[in-house]
Amino acid sequence: MATIKEIAELTGVSRGTVDRVLNHRGFVNADTEKKVLEIANLLNYQPNKAGMALAAQKKKYVIGVLLFSEENPFFDAVIDGLHQKLEELSIYGCTVLMRRIPFDLKAQLDTIDALRAEGIHGLILSPYNAAEIQFKIDELWEAGIPCVTVNTDIPNSKRIAYVGSDYLKCGRVAANLLQLVGSGIIRLGIVTGSHNILCHEERIHGLSDYVKTNKLPVQIVDIRENGDDDYQSYDVVSAMLSEHPEINALYFTAAGVFGGCRAIQNSELQKQPVVITFDAVPSTVEMLKAGIVTATICQHPEEQGA
Repeated sequence: MATIKEIAELTGVSRGTVDRVLNHRGFVNADTEKKVLEIANLLNYQPNKAGMALAAQKKKYVIGVLLFSEENPFFDAVIDGLHQKLEELSIYGCTVLMRRIPFDLKAQLDTIDALRAEGIHGLILSPYNAAEIQFKIDELWEAGIPCVTVNTDIPNSKRIAYVGSDYLKCGRVAANLLQLVGSGIIRLGIVTGSHNILCHEERIHGLSDYVKTNKLPVQIVDIRENGDDDYQSYDVVSAMLSEHPEINALYFTAAGVFGGCRAIQNSELQKQPVVITFDAVPSTVEMLKAGIVTATICQHPEEQGA
């Protein structure tokens, strides 16, 4: 097995330079980097996982995880995927500090500060869409604490990666589904989690832009928030259907689907509305089998967590 020492001797650079190239730490001349990678590839260099694990165990990496909504089963599945991967990473001495909070800017800012005070080395975050969170992510980056956004993004921040769906495309898919299963003029009610969560907004914008561009017979009658909560969703949908009996389709961009569907079941509508949702959590699948949900769009939460 090739070693860093052998690669350094063949390329005529120090072992430290080779280490920076192979571990993507930067600060290396582009030509030197290319030469090191070519030699490493020719020698079929493979990292010494045992050595990496031993070094990591000494550092005891702690990853903070900050997700929304204790009542949202989607994030339960994200956490399941995260814990499955954590078992693989346990040899590297990696542990997590898990926190779940409501859709609240101050709660997220305070929790990020608390996690930092507990000594995290990195942060997995579903960000509230606000400039203050962008600044906080940038501040963590400057302090050597990288962030990865999951499920929803804050793209202008210094996060190192985003793991999640293309939510504008999700909205377009939802519009296509309405076109396929609807008939005549579709009078649509939209129930979203929070206007301060980017993925929820992009699901709305993706649909509305597609409808406008393709001149679909879809009229957005009303848009309301349910806070990802089934009880609140029941009240929101009940009020929406009472005030707008002309609604013949509902689009749920987030959680609270079960509560909203229960409101549909208890309504006095003469005709069952088309219902488009997201995710395949058990309660949504139950409503799909019952014929209340027409179609649901899935986004692999376990894979996101992993």
